[in-house]
Amino acid sequence: MTPEGEALLRQGAEALGLEIGPHLPAFVRLLELLQAGNARHNLTALRTESDIVLKHFVDSLCCLRGGHLEGPLQALDLGTGAGFPSLPLAILRPDLQLVPFDSTRKKIYFVAETAHALGLSNVRPLVGRAEKLGHDPEHRERYDRVVVRAVAALPVLAELALPLLRPGGLLVAQKGPLSEEELQAGRRASALLGGRVEAVEHFGLPVLGDPRSLVCVRKVGPTPKRYPRLDGVPAKHPLS
Repeated sequence: MTPEGEALLRQGAEALGLEIGPHLPAFVRLLELLQAGNARHNLTALRTESDIVLKHFVDSLCCLRGGHLEGPLQALDLGTGAGFPSLPLAILRPDLQLVPFDSTRKKIYFVAETAHALGLSNVRPLVGRAEKLGHDPEHRERYDRVVVRAVAALPVLAELALPLLRPGGLLVAQKGPLSEEELQAGRRASALLGGRVEAVEHFGLPVLGDPRSLVCVRKVGPTPKRYPRLDGVPAKHPLS
């Protein structure tokens, strides 16, 4: 990581009230591994150091806003891609037990290799479809948190995430700009699934100022057994 990249990471972390210094070597190594893996397997569209530092590393750390991921929690990262937000979160929060989950095998293989290289024993990657995982007795209603970053519209996220949460668990969804229409659709879908939108925070990505939203949905009741629906149906026909 160049001095400029390190400065961006420090600046972004400081804006979030986080101390990055002790963890800097891990982020330097993560950048190296991601750039090498990306050259081989096209893991992410972000290529430049500044984009990776700000739009992957710092953006992932924004999920820590509000203190929703504090403590020894079991958290599933839905649609992790190349390991975001799981890998940055695991570096800063070693007591957070993370399951990075994605349907793309090569990405999950990269996450597993990278977690091992970084010594992140709190990361256990898993490959599959969320629609199936939500009906698996080993995973349904197992997790304290489901974290998700820029994956789908709120009604879709609610259908995929709420079946995986324990009663009282929390979906922590980071999104870009959030329209009132999508938020209201998310509220309606969450209610059908045993959830309630508990908090909505709008903010700017540190350094860049790009619009972000953090939406928290609490599991307040049982999710009907028929959810989630079959593969692809939640995205094609969102609840409303």
